[in-house]
Amino acid sequence: MRPRSWVLLLAAVFALLQLANVTGRDTPDTKNYLSYALSLGGGSKRGVAAATIDYVCTSQASTARRNQSVHVVHFHRPDPTDRVMDECREREWRHVEPRLEAGQTGGHTVPYMEERFMRIFEARPGYPVFLVPFVLAFGATWGLWAASVVIACAGGVLAFLILRTLSVSVPLALAGQGLYYVLPCGTTAMRPMTEGLLMALTLAAVWGCALVLRAGRERAGYALVAGSLLALFTVKHSQALFLGACLAATGALIALRRHRRGRPPGRDVPALAAVGLAGAVVTMALARLLHYPSVSDSLQDLLTGHFARPDRADPWPEFWQLQGNFWVEWLRRQAWEPLFVAALAAGAWGALRRGGAVGGFVVAAAFTGILTQAGHPDIDIWGGRLIVLAWLLPVVGVPLLLEPVVRGRVALPSQGHADRARATS
Repeated sequence: MRPRSWVLLLAAVFALLQLANVTGRDTPDTKNYLSYALSLGGGSKRGVAAATIDYVCTSQASTARRNQSVHVVHFHRPDPTDRVMDECREREWRHVEPRLEAGQTGGHTVPYMEERFMRIFEARPGYPVFLVPFVLAFGATWGLWAASVVIACAGGVLAFLILRTLSVSVPLALAGQGLYYVLPCGTTAMRPMTEGLLMALTLAAVWGCALVLRAGRERAGYALVAGSLLALFTVKHSQALFLGACLAATGALIALRRHRRGRPPGRDVPALAAVGLAGAVVTMALARLLHYPSVSDSLQDLLTGHFARPDRADPWPEFWQLQGNFWVEWLRRQAWEPLFVAALAAGAWGALRRGGAVGGFVVAAAFTGILTQAGHPDIDIWGGRLIVLAWLLPVVGVPLLLEPVVRGRVALPSQGHADRARATS
């Protein structure tokens, strides 16, 4: 079989496994994105609200039924589906109906919460636009599932492409694709929210860096990095800002390191840094021009429980105190279960030791997950989905780390790539 056949087969196996959980993947944010997509599809505000609430309540009822079926005390009780559906619908309409009657019908999202909170999702049209053809063709349940499968599979394929561009052998590049699917990257990408698309676009930007630095395809690589940053702005502009800034800082550090070692920095690394810096600057300018929620709005949202309490007069001292408390507790939990930290260390070692300059940009992309988590120091926010971008580091770095070991023990087929000697470091 050709490498592309193995890639498609691996993606197809992953997709088939996802049929085990078509429902029950939604998060509190899902209904906002789904209502946005249905609104873009031409639905009325009340019709969109009804369809979204039905999706959420069907998912909750399905989860309740499955949980009860394996409950050691309640498994013999009657099916709770109808009861949970009725309770869920009553609860959701109790939040939505008064806001609709009060005239809170602006924008594309259904007013599930206070208007200031909903503005956060109004500023993220990219993911709902991506969802539109899926939900129109297959309905809410299967449409969201199909869109998530496409996004998750694309992320794994991009991991494979990055590793192949770095001249990693096909088996190890497939291992990187598999790691993307089995690590929290795949689980999170399958949830109907922005993180899956963020990871795919971030990997696309990294692939652009690899094309420039290792494949000699400058025009395609620069276009891919710039296009990914632009697309990220529409999905979640803070990620575009973080990635652009991290690419710029990494490019500057690599150029400075080469200069101190008496080597010319070259043209490509500073150019990638310039593209990242331009992306960060354009993101800030567009966000201000479009009146997107600011850092102050994000702080108030965090500290007031989504604007359910009065605004803090001076939120920054509280934020920094919470920031310190969060990372102390986070490190304590990582010491208890150190898999994540160990995976990050192995990925960073492989990326920086074997990936050359591209490895530095891989670390930069993964670091955006740390920045996203630092911006929202909430220890219980859906199982670490904010920091999930950091898992991209072991996805790419571990196969790079293992390559010398595998090459020394296993006879690998000819790669068809340029010799590693032409790679820049």
